[in-house]
Amino acid sequence: MKTSSCSVLALLMLGAISTNAQAGQVRTDGQDIILSTKGGLKLETEDKSAGFQIGGRLHYDYTQDETDTAANGNETLEDFDARRARIALRAHVNDFEMKAEFNIAESGTSGGSVEDLYLRYKGFGDMANLTIGKQRVPFGMDVLTSSNDISLLERSAMIERYALERSSGVKLSGRGMDKRFTYGVGLFEADGNGTNDFQEQALAGRVTFAPIMTKSSVLHFGAGYQTVGATDPVDETDTMNVEMAGAFGPFHAQAEYFDSDVGPQNFNGYYAQLGYILNGGGTRPYSDGVFKRVKAVPGGTWEVTTRFEEGDGRFNDVGLGFIDAQQTSLGLNYYMNDSVKVGVSYMDAESNTNSDSGNELRMRLQFTY
Repeated sequence: MKTSSCSVLALLMLGAISTNAQAGQVRTDGQDIILSTKGGLKLETEDKSAGFQIGGRLHYDYTQDETDTAANGNETLEDFDARRARIALRAHVNDFEMKAEFNIAESGTSGGSVEDLYLRYKGFGDMANLTIGKQRVPFGMDVLTSSNDISLLERSAMIERYALERSSGVKLSGRGMDKRFTYGVGLFEADGNGTNDFQEQALAGRVTFAPIMTKSSVLHFGAGYQTVGATDPVDETDTMNVEMAGAFGPFHAQAEYFDSDVGPQNFNGYYAQLGYILNGGGTRPYSDGVFKRVKAVPGGTWEVTTRFEEGDGRFNDVGLGFIDAQQTSLGLNYYMNDSVKVGVSYMDAESNTNSDSGNELRMRLQFTY
């Protein structure tokens, strides 16, 4: 909904008169304020020079994990809790914007942690945005896709192993005039939230290009590099990745390959993911080098998706940890509307070096505002 501050004031005055209640006054000084409830509660001046927005997400999951390892034998775990529960605040004034997103609670944590906390300067235009603070590290497609928008309920074990995800630092990023080209490069803390973390630094960069980009089709290529320092040079890590993705009508796909040197050791792995929108005639949206959430049509939209991955990964979701393994995932999603999604996924993994195996059934109710 959109309305002027004058209309809001008139409604408040009518309510006060009808109830004979004592109340203060609501006044405006300057431009009218536009109130929008699309994608969160947002207040913005009419010329969009300043604004404030509040939003959040709740991912409530049921999981059943089964592992069979030489170390622990057969083990079954069941859980029902919040995978993510966050509140996000955004504000902008002229060329500056800030974001503060906090975990209220999260599976395996006590809650109260910071997800994003940064200040961004956009005065140079779309080609050069300067961001300072805790933010996403520009490396990898799947990890840069919002957890609200990923098709499978959990990200690849390769992403879990090789990508930093978020860290405090300085980043320069932007996109081309036609929005087909994007880049990001930054210097970050390598690890931790302590008082002496910047001595171990991480340098990361990513570029993407979409030679095809229409309302119903996209073809995407990307590449990234990340180097993570350590106190002991043996633990220093250099990782590169390449990406390929596409969406053509209801069909969409993406794949990434990672190659990492940790001291004298080499690790690598890949995943390939496919998805199909069953009804509604839509396509998976794409913007700024990543996929966005599937749009719901009246009556809801259904999506099926699958992923195969193999290599040195972090297979914690199925209880196997850091191993060389292969994993197959299947998923089904129902997008009830733009805020509510119901999803189910099944992952099955086997070690490439021994007889260890694991699987997970996950069901999620997702609310995004």
